[in-house]
Amino acid sequence: MSSVARVTTITAYSETSFEDAISVGIARAASTLRGVKGAWVKEQKVKVDGDRVIEWSVTLEVTFVLEG
Repeated sequence: MSSVARVTTITAYSETSFEDAISVGIARAASTLRGVKGAWVKEQKVKVDGDRVIEWSVTLEVTFVLEG
């Protein structure tokens, strides 16, 4: 069986960790897109206030299979 996939870019944020930002992004993508099969973490960034990290963000390339 053959299939066609598409990739979309999303950015997700967390006040906890990179892992949480990834989970938030995947959960949001899966709630909107059917057939999510994987994701590539393209970029990681942090937001800093003084000497503390206050926000973690990831840019994800999410792959999903097209229907029909």
